[in-house]
Amino acid sequence: MEKKVSIRNKRASHEYFLVQELMAGIQLTGTEIKSIRDGKANLADAYCTFTGTELFVRNMHIAEYTFGTHYNHEPKRDRKLLLSKRELKKLAIKVKERGFTIIPTLLFINENGLAKLNIALARGKHAYDKRETLKQKDMQREMDRHG
Repeated sequence: MEKKVSIRNKRASHEYFLVQELMAGIQLTGTEIKSIRDGKANLADAYCTFTGTELFVRNMHIAEYTFGTHYNHEPKRDRKLLLSKRELKKLAIKVKERGFTIIPTLLFINENGLAKLNIALARGKHAYDKRETLKQKDMQREMDRHG
C-alpha cells in the first residue's frame, strides 16, 4: 500500500490572497521523485518565476535522497514547471501587469505516480489583512466549538 504524499504550503493562505489555482507537472530527477515519495519536501519559501517563456519553481526544498550516490540532486535547485503554452501565456500576462505573484500551494503524487504541484496566482496581503484573516479563523473556531 503506497502512502499518500501531500505537502502543503501553510504560509500561502496567510501571506497571500489566492486568486486562481492551477495544477502543473514538475520536471524532476530520479532522486528528487524518490525524496518526494518519502515526504521529504518543503514549500515554505518557494515561489514561481518566469525565465523567458518557461515557468520555474524556486526555493522549493527537496531533501537529498538517503540512498542517492554522487548522482544526488541539489536540494534547492530551480525546477521547471510543465504547463500548456496557453496557461503559461495567461499567467505571464497577469504577473507582468497586475502585481500578482505565483506561489506553490500543494505538492502531491497523483494516481499515476507523477509529482504534481498546485500553484496559485496570488496577491500579497498587508498586515491588517492578515489580522483580519486570523480574526475570521478565531470566530469560526469559536462558532464550531459552541455551535
